[in-house]
Amino acid sequence: MAGRIEARLAELGITLPVPAAPIANYVPFSVSGKLLIVSGQIPLQEGRIVHTGKLGAGVALEDGVAAARLCFINLLAQVRAATGDLDLVARVLRLGGFIAAPPEFTQHAVVMNGASDLAVEVFGEAGRHARTTIGVPSLPGDAAVEVEGMFELA
Repeated sequence: MAGRIEARLAELGITLPVPAAPIANYVPFSVSGKLLIVSGQIPLQEGRIVHTGKLGAGVALEDGVAAARLCFINLLAQVRAATGDLDLVARVLRLGGFIAAPPEFTQHAVVMNGASDLAVEVFGEAGRHARTTIGVPSLPGDAAVEVEGMFELA
């Protein structure tokens, strides 16, 4: 029987992918006590990066929002791998967003709302979180967005 969060994902039409393996010398997540920290996730779908390039320089704002949303879905896949049960998430504590963009781009927060809004859609009030969003000149694999997360476990 699916848990509450898995049922909510199904209502939203979201199927979690197999978690992505690290591409360098790091682990996909770390757990210390009730704290789960998930390494940055890029907009991977079926093994390929689906949103590449720079926001404001060829990548549309809507595509950036979709990329951030997909990054959060990939974060959830890592959370499930770490815990075995998404219902063990008590709160989304923090999301960090990295937006590939030229210096004149200023809508980083709008892009990152793709991840933040989904966190609230999935977890309700427990999905409200602290957040940092920054622009960067490039990301691994030319990904347009990368999102990392910190979660409190029950």
